Amino acid sequence: MVIERDLLLSLLKLTKDGPVLIKCVNQDARIASDIVRKLLEKLQNEGMLYLKEGTVEADSDNRLKIAVKAASLGADVEHISAFLRWQEFEDIAAIALERNGYVVAKNVRFKHAGRRWEIDVVGCRKPLVLCVDCKRWQRGVKASALRKIVEAQVERAHALADTLPSPALTVECVKWKKAKIVPVILSLIPSSLKFYDNVPVVPILQLQDFLIQLPAYVESLKYFVKEFSHL
Repeated sequence: MVIERDLLLSLLKLTKDGPVLIKCVNQDARIASDIVRKLLEKLQNEGMLYLKEGTVEADSDNRLKIAVKAASLGADVEHISAFLRWQEFEDIAAIALERNGYVVAKNVRFKHAGRRWEIDVVGCRKPLVLCVDCKRWQRGVKASALRKIVEAQVERAHALADTLPSPALTVECVKWKKAKIVPVILSLIPSSLKFYDNVPVVPILQLQDFLIQLPAYVESLKYFVKEFSHL
């Protein structure tokens, strides 16, 4: 278990900028080459990486799976986060949303009430607008910290609702008659709470299930209604 955890950490570290030679993984993880080969083949069978001509390749989807597995084997989450590109969280969220029929905008920036605002990912699928905040936190985030994170995202979602429609923002929902704007927190590691103040806190590997189930229980979540009177 410790050997596999150390290998996963080396993979996260070394594949950050693209494919890496297997011998480099051997050297970094300080694990015998025959053991590394067996573990890499196991991970490939689990859909976590690709082996080709002496190299290891892991795309953003794979790297997030590797990160979560490393955490489940006891790796320090702060250590894991140091090897992840910030953009990877946003990319994974965007890919999942697009695969589920959402039109996506990333790093949505706007001004409202004399302040500058930014939302990591906004996904639109009639009548829902998901405002996603991507978080990399350590294991066991405190309820007080989660409350502040949720309150800040609720404030961003509310500000977006008040701002739209805006000529400065290209967001799909402005073409609709009405939208339900839903704040969402996306995390690497599961929180002790799945919801806080009716705002969903979604682990990255449960995002697909969340999106599938969302239409059935959206009325139980916090959201802001926006009507577009020009239509």
